[in-house]
Amino acid sequence: MDRQISEEQLTGTAREYLKDHFDEDTVSMQVIDNRVEAGTGVLHVDCTVSVGGEWSDWTKWFTFTDGSVTDLKAKMR
Repeated sequence: MDRQISEEQLTGTAREYLKDHFDEDTVSMQVIDNRVEAGTGVLHVDCTVSVGGEWSDWTKWFTFTDGSVTDLKAKMR
């Protein structure tokens, strides 16, 4: 089954992952490169997140498998 997932759905899933795993509220998220096909691949974003009112800027690479985030690499900007 070749199930395409929209970029909007991918960023929504990424935002939920950040909130659930790191208690980060996403202030902004810009897709740099979307290599996710049929729910599997890497989504590269620049984002600003807030934790406890403190903002920070990041470049993050979300690895998706079957539509779910299975790994995250991040670098502070």
